[in-house]
Amino acid sequence: MNKRRGLMLVICAPSGTGKSTLTNRLRKEFPRLAFSISCTTRAPRDGEANGVDYHFLDRDEFITRRDAGYFAEWAEVHGNFYGTPKQALTEMLEEGRDVLFDIDVQGAAQLRQSMGEGCHVFLFPPSFQTLKDRLLGRGTDADDIVRRRLDNAPGEINEAVHFDGWIINDDLDVAYDQLRAVYIAEGLRPIYRPTLPAEILGNTSKGD
Repeated sequence: MNKRRGLMLVICAPSGTGKSTLTNRLRKEFPRLAFSISCTTRAPRDGEANGVDYHFLDRDEFITRRDAGYFAEWAEVHGNFYGTPKQALTEMLEEGRDVLFDIDVQGAAQLRQSMGEGCHVFLFPPSFQTLKDRLLGRGTDADDIVRRRLDNAPGEINEAVHFDGWIINDDLDVAYDQLRAVYIAEGLRPIYRPTLPAEILGNTSKGD
């Protein structure tokens, strides 16, 4: 039988909404779900490893790759560049590997245009105040970065109209169940295995 084509699950949310917690949980339950490792010009955070969490590049190298058409999507977010290598992504999908994206709304828009496929899910905080409390409470970023992320959040939320699914991360378990359901349902769409009816009929004929 022909191999099923992999799908792209694209998840976007304002910083502090909890998407990393949800995506990590999804990957733990579904090991076949590969994580798209982006390139970025931001500095590594404590515990992050090059080639595992991100490919860390300086700005000149990133711009050189961008101008050469290296990325399926790229964006400048909070003063840093982020981008997804296109060749590696295409190879994973052709191999039948599902790919998870944790990117910003600019990158998601470019990905829709460059790849023309995928399931795009927007994750909301319960309220803007909750988002603010989470960003201030986690203490991983400088005050100016927190302010910039809060300033950007309304514009990001307004882009949710372009997404296929909406999830509110009020209760983590409920939000995870919804994300899990979206992923499973997306994988059942015929576009990922259009030859299946012919494969089934061919096997039936051989059996007869």
